[in-house]
Amino acid sequence: MQNEEGKMVDLYVPRKCSATNRIIIAKDHASVQINIGHLDENGMYDGRFTTFALSGFVRAQVIVKYPCSPVYA
Repeated sequence: MQNEEGKMVDLYVPRKCSATNRIIIAKDHASVQINIGHLDENGMYDGRFTTFALSGFVRAQVIVKYPCSPVYA
């Protein structure tokens, strides 16, 4: 597909899992994307962030590995 300037653009850009490098398919409704903010030396948010994408498979493995965690209890 082309935009108004004639450049090629994609309608859908798949994400990759940050833990496994697998492509996260569009039907993976258990996947999450988290932005972790960067802090300066005083502990204040400086406007930058790093994005992590985790697939539903990775999230399910964490629940299986740590079933007694207070987060999932």
